[in-house]
Amino acid sequence: MGWHGYLALWCGVFGAVALIGYGRSLAGVTRAQRTVRVMGRIEQVREPRHGSSRKDGISVVVSFHDPSTGQELTVTNDGEHGESITTAWTGREIGIHYPPGRPHAFRFTSDLWAGRYGLVRPNCAVFLIYAGLVAVAAIDWGWPWALIGFGVPWTVSGAYYVPANAREMSRRIDTLTSVAPVPGRVIAVLKDVSVDADDGHVTTSHTPVVTFTTHEGTAVTAYWPSALPVPAGPHGRDVTIHYAPDDPAVFTPALAAEHRSRKSDIVFGVLALLAGMAAVAVGAIML
Repeated sequence: MGWHGYLALWCGVFGAVALIGYGRSLAGVTRAQRTVRVMGRIEQVREPRHGSSRKDGISVVVSFHDPSTGQELTVTNDGEHGESITTAWTGREIGIHYPPGRPHAFRFTSDLWAGRYGLVRPNCAVFLIYAGLVAVAAIDWGWPWALIGFGVPWTVSGAYYVPANAREMSRRIDTLTSVAPVPGRVIAVLKDVSVDADDGHVTTSHTPVVTFTTHEGTAVTAYWPSALPVPAGPHGRDVTIHYAPDDPAVFTPALAAEHRSRKSDIVFGVLALLAGMAAVAVGAIML
């Protein structure tokens, strides 16, 4: 079987996957569409133990209603229950999803409606078909077609991402500075140790846990933002917290680092966009 035969088989298999996936989505019978999605409410927040693992998340007690029965359930996030809860306060709403009729198989999620149409697999199949066509075009017609084939979508996505990300980062910083900061404190430092399976190298990571009370009286417990460097000797340290008044989950103990991150993101996005444009230009010239 030649390259074209393999391409036909490749496109046929993944084309069938895409058609079946889109058909099931239109019929409303995908697993994601049948999943029950509700909002729960945090009733109690427990202080993390100093030295424990960040993988456990902040321990909370959550209540929610099963819409099929009207039953109210009270659960905790102990064990494996979806995404870790890294920012919590009493009264905060949190997404919960579970299979129909099985509320005790609940999973926590930060984005309740992500993937609600069940299109992840068919979209992935379409991408693989496109990648196969580009690869075979590069083999038949020369590698410049590969540059064009992968450079065009890269450039289009970059042209959308760069200005959208810049606007989002500007809005974030404006929101963080819209109200006066509040004092906070590092109440615990979580510790995780991992061992590389190949060379046995041991890596230790530390995650501070901060608490602060907003001007509205909301007591927040949260992990130190992962994008920010961890200060030395953080346990018991007093910090200054800038937060979004409409959503205390958006906060930072290092506003200067947020400004540096904004600049770095913009530079990286522009470089990625230029790389895509360069690939398309080089491919077009080489044809």
